[in-house]
Amino acid sequence: MTTTVYLIRHGETDWNVTGRWQGHADVPLNALGRRQAELLAQRLRDEDVRFDAIYSSDLARAYQTAWELGAAVKAPVQLLPPLREIDLGAWSGLTRDDIRERYPIEFALLEEGQDVPRGGGETLLGLRKRVVEAVDAIVAQHPRETLALVTHGGPVRMLLAHAAQHGDGWRSFAHIGNTSVSILHCNGPNWTIVTQNDMRHLADVPQAPDLMSAPPDDAEQPQEWNP
Repeated sequence: MTTTVYLIRHGETDWNVTGRWQGHADVPLNALGRRQAELLAQRLRDEDVRFDAIYSSDLARAYQTAWELGAAVKAPVQLLPPLREIDLGAWSGLTRDDIRERYPIEFALLEEGQDVPRGGGETLLGLRKRVVEAVDAIVAQHPRETLALVTHGGPVRMLLAHAAQHGDGWRSFAHIGNTSVSILHCNGPNWTIVTQNDMRHLADVPQAPDLMSAPPDDAEQPQEWNP
């Protein structure tokens, strides 16, 4: 009954490059992001990967990546809003420095490790619950099949953390690059990580900064991602 799930992060956007937190903002791929999506699609086509279905977040940066993949491997793409990035509320479009300046109390709580609603939006726990429930439902519909889920850095981290039974997904799985591939085997409640953050198709292509900094024990530079 094992279902194979390819977790794919979207290609690069201009907000990735400038360090703006995206959340639910509908930011499209930039030119490099489109090229990354093409290289991902070419790689999986050349590896003769066959998908029974491709599900994508309904945000442009994800479904543009998904449609490039679907066209290459000749598989349909279905939009699935629960695969969206974390909801950052009023923080969407801001940089880390902007948030520190405008929301000092919430930012301080975040630095202390408290799982506050980002910008009045979602907590990490809420994000994790949302995406795990969505993937559980999809897997139940596709026993023994191979699926691609084209999503965002936050959901990929939460799904990997769930598979590894780690409580803190964003610290446990620090870097998730644009168009990276992570693979899970899902059999009921038992999830196994096969591959994580595979970007071999981007060997000669630059990557936007992931805004990951120091190890978790460095209080001055907490780890974070650029959602």
